[in-house]
Amino acid sequence: MSDDTAWRRSPGPGPLLLGVRHHGPGSARAVRAALDAARPRAVLIEGPPEADALVPLAADPEMRPPVALLAHAVDEPGRSAFWPLADFSPEWVALRWALEHGVPARFIDLPATHTLAWERQDDPCEPDDGPDGSDGPDGSDGPDGPDGPDGSDGGQRRVRVDPLAALAEAAGHDDPERWWEDVVEHRGGDGERDVFAPFAAVAEAMEALRETYGGGGRDRDSVREAHMRLRLRAAQREFGEQVAVVCGAWHVPALRARTTVAADRELLKGLPKAKADMTWVPWTNRRLARASGYGAGVDSPGWYGHLFRAPDRPLERWLTKVAGLLREEDRIVSSAHVIEAVRLAETLAAMRGRPLPGLGETTDAVRAVLCEGSDVPLALVHDRLVVGDVLGEVPEAAPAVPLQRDLTREQRRLRLKPEALERELELDLRKETDAGRSRLLHRLRLLGVEWGEPAHSRGSTGTFRETWRLRWEPELSVRVAEAGVWGTTVEGAATARAEADAGQAGALADVTALAEHCLLAGLPDALPVVMRALADRAALDTDVGHLAQALPALVRSLRYGDVRGTGTTALAEVAAGLAERVFVGLPPACAALDADAADEMRGHVDAVHTAVGLLGETSARAGSGHPDLRLRWRAVLRTLSGRDTVPGVLRGRAVRILLDEGELGPEEAARLMGLVLSPGTPPADAAAWIEGFVGGSGGGGMLLVHDERLLGLVDAWLTGVPAEAFTDVLPLLRRTFSAYEPGVRRTIGELVRRGPGERRRGGAGQADGTPGFGAEPDTGRADAVLPVLRLLLGLGDGEDATESDDDLVGAGR
Repeated sequence: MSDDTAWRRSPGPGPLLLGVRHHGPGSARAVRAALDAARPRAVLIEGPPEADALVPLAADPEMRPPVALLAHAVDEPGRSAFWPLADFSPEWVALRWALEHGVPARFIDLPATHTLAWERQDDPCEPDDGPDGSDGPDGSDGPDGPDGPDGSDGGQRRVRVDPLAALAEAAGHDDPERWWEDVVEHRGGDGERDVFAPFAAVAEAMEALRETYGGGGRDRDSVREAHMRLRLRAAQREFGEQVAVVCGAWHVPALRARTTVAADRELLKGLPKAKADMTWVPWTNRRLARASGYGAGVDSPGWYGHLFRAPDRPLERWLTKVAGLLREEDRIVSSAHVIEAVRLAETLAAMRGRPLPGLGETTDAVRAVLCEGSDVPLALVHDRLVVGDVLGEVPEAAPAVPLQRDLTREQRRLRLKPEALERELELDLRKETDAGRSRLLHRLRLLGVEWGEPAHSRGSTGTFRETWRLRWEPELSVRVAEAGVWGTTVEGAATARAEADAGQAGALADVTALAEHCLLAGLPDALPVVMRALADRAALDTDVGHLAQALPALVRSLRYGDVRGTGTTALAEVAAGLAERVFVGLPPACAALDADAADEMRGHVDAVHTAVGLLGETSARAGSGHPDLRLRWRAVLRTLSGRDTVPGVLRGRAVRILLDEGELGPEEAARLMGLVLSPGTPPADAAAWIEGFVGGSGGGGMLLVHDERLLGLVDAWLTGVPAEAFTDVLPLLRRTFSAYEPGVRRTIGELVRRGPGERRRGGAGQADGTPGFGAEPDTGRADAVLPVLRLLLGLGDGEDATESDDDLVGAGR
């Protein structure tokens, strides 16, 4: 059949207007069938004309949907717009059909240069709001927010007509999504007798809607449709009438309207412009779903993709997928379950008057039969299958900023592939590849590209281990484009960004955090600039709180330098000087603080204590010539512990640290506690001292469990608190003891219940000695761990086992 003969079979004269719902599998099948029947000489598609040069890339074998056209302003890369396309999008089907048949494909919507400039004028809440976001067959803006080239008005919130809802209401349905699914998405498409009939019916319906509602509250549609008509006329001059147009069904009446060229050009006069670049970027099913922020009008992209790709029996194939997923999660699902679920879904569809089971009926059947009524496995099905974790791919030939190309090379070199599914990555920094991955992820974080987020390791907590939580989101392509202003390579851009941030940092803690980031990211060229800014800021800052906040980050940086082989001599000098200034300024800064300020200062004291311990070790190894910082710090703590002007929570904390460090003996600690808990001390002050001494995460509960004297002092004080003061101290005590592990609380309660005499005797098997411990080791319990110790130490189980056990027991004693 010749092309002319095929075209004469299309409905009526003029171009073939195929009005669709964006991202609808039924529309996509219908478009493919209509194009096969009509055989147009050119295909025009709703989308930015700047993408015409990118059309050939859609035929590249490395191009795998979902993908998106990304446009961003050259002078402001964060000002961007996306046009997402899935394999079940009618636009993608039309594009692929044209490439497969050697037919020109062109985009006819308003150019992105105007769209991005409009967004700059309106300054919408989400600058990267996409132009599709369709919520119906009209191409109208969906729930992703304001302003897209679909005609939505970001600056003016007007009541807008939802064509899908209007048509469903006219048909007597209260659920627009279900009505559209029944009449369009479940249609066969390829098996239609008249492949053009669905488009004619939808166009007629849209004509009636536009006669009733006019522009439907979409002021910009008139401008967009004027540009579409101009592009359509140009294509007709080049290819004649054999032109097919694939666009949102809402626009079909406007493209049929008889207007003059002069009138259309008048509408386009004076539009704002912004220089724009465009490329293809990977997209994800999650970003096609409305529930995940910026969307494209699809609640269930995984389900829609299945409907589009399934050659037959879509219900049975879907439920088989669900069963496979649940079996992978160790749930018992048999073939009988699948058969029963199919029957139930079909029965529900018949009862509800639907032609075929939809997602609602299928989900109900999965919940009742495969999930046994539980919503927990059903949530997994929704996440993995109904939505899905598919991440598209684009070929290397796609245009990209130099920084993106360098990032791609680094990802390939380090075997770190972007994935849509969130996963954890454990890194051993002693290995070169893992160290390179760590540097790359830290550099990207410094540039604002949050591909990875540091997480707590479930294994070793040493400095040579890192755990990351990775997930690639499409918006990160925009962040990479934005970061391109700092350089053409990831390392160069991160260095330039760090140097700029050092000059603009507002607080000393910000500069120290930046120094830490530079060491983590392996940016030696940025460190001198950051260190100069750090030294200058530290010399001018006299706030002890700021200095105390800054010190821990510096000390962590020293540790990272040791692990990563980075020179940190200058950093150690600054850290030691900072510590000395904290020592001098801390006692006067702790005087006369209110309760909130005292709690905050206690956090600073704990952080400085940890930092000084690490810093002292580092200085000793490096032979820096500084006096032992730990001795100076202990002297400061002694000063804090004995000053009445210092809040009780800080005095108690200082005594506890000195006790843990061995600077105070148990007798001295008990004496100090006895003084504080004497009747002359106000109950609130005494409670604050107790909170500082045994509160927090420093094992204060176990201290009370194993030291009878301290527990007895607290018990005696608490029972002597007057009734009128008890309600004042109760919140402090509750906060202190609620932080203990449940087992510790139970043990303390049991010891208090027994009373002093019972605690002293410790039961029948416990003689006098260390409180809480027996006089002799329990050899039976000790023998139980010997097999594990032999295994850990690599000792055999043969003839030498008894001798080895004796050695182990002797070493333990």
